[in-house]
Amino acid sequence: MAVRQIVRYPDPRLRQKAEAVGAIDDEIHALARDLADTMAAAPGIGITGPHVGVLKRLVAIKLEHNHPLLVYVDPVVVWSSPEVAKHAEGSVSMPGVTDEIERPARVRVRYRGLDGAEREEEAEGLLAVCLQHEIDQLDGIFWIDRLSRLKRERVIKKFEKLQRAR
Repeated sequence: MAVRQIVRYPDPRLRQKAEAVGAIDDEIHALARDLADTMAAAPGIGITGPHVGVLKRLVAIKLEHNHPLLVYVDPVVVWSSPEVAKHAEGSVSMPGVTDEIERPARVRVRYRGLDGAEREEEAEGLLAVCLQHEIDQLDGIFWIDRLSRLKRERVIKKFEKLQRAR
């Protein structure tokens, strides 16, 4: 287990589509453990392979300290509700900035667990937001792409200012 280097915005790897995991081997199990460690150190509540420079469709989510770690291999949204909800979002790749994003309020996701078993899960609330956010990342859609041009420019300027102050 290790904390890996997080890819920072505007690294072009954050806009690349991740590949399917395929076989779930020791390397994928190690990556899942490293994602959990890296997410905890960031800190964050969700992270993907691309966030650490590995273009594989692997997601780790831990909504709260006392919640279990959730790992999704090759996740895809198979249904989303017509109802929408707004929630503040940010990224471990762009720390220190957030903005409100509107997304479907509920989703159903098909994925495999680390045991290789295919599963489907319905989610709402913060878990639904996280799943959509992280699956977007796997598809090469960075969270700020969901903002209006004006809001996106403001977030980028704020992030650049924070980076200069470091």
